[in-house]
Amino acid sequence: MKYQEAIIEEILTAAFQDEALRDAYYEAAQEKKFKKGDLLLEQGQICRYTYILLSGAVRGFYLKDGREVTTSFCFAGDVVLSLESATRLTPSPESFEVLEDSLVEVVSVEKMARLRERFPVFEKVWTLSMEAYAIWLEERLASLQFATAKERYEQLVARYPEIVRQVQLGHIASYLGITLETLSRIRAKG
Repeated sequence: MKYQEAIIEEILTAAFQDEALRDAYYEAAQEKKFKKGDLLLEQGQICRYTYILLSGAVRGFYLKDGREVTTSFCFAGDVVLSLESATRLTPSPESFEVLEDSLVEVVSVEKMARLRERFPVFEKVWTLSMEAYAIWLEERLASLQFATAKERYEQLVARYPEIVRQVQLGHIASYLGITLETLSRIRAKG
């Protein structure tokens, strides 16, 4: 996924040199601060906004039988949205919780679609983002099916070295599909 992220950053840096594009984007985007514990999107709501994290951390989770199951973490530079809900205009199956005070650019899904129509570079970035997301999903699925708990933890920390400082261990354990006790043993053996 790092490959797509580098290309996206390069494309956006060049694109934002265009004053018309930059003005159109910042007219559509609104910078907002969110506090730890805020929900960007709650399960059952329709996702009407794209959230771009400028700083902070967010986790995605499902509520299953009264228990929260963490499915993703997002950090500065990441986009947060329920793709299914935003695309199909159906209730989101997941919630997104702010894990630490965060600064976020918020753009409505409608305005983002108009930007993609008006400026082909946004469509290119969207396509690369969807490729990166699909690759991440493939990696996540393979990890859950074939990697040991220790390997999953090591992969997570390699990808997000700061995660243990930004995210509660209970959320990390949930994401890895293990108990907190198992996570503690893995970390102790380090």
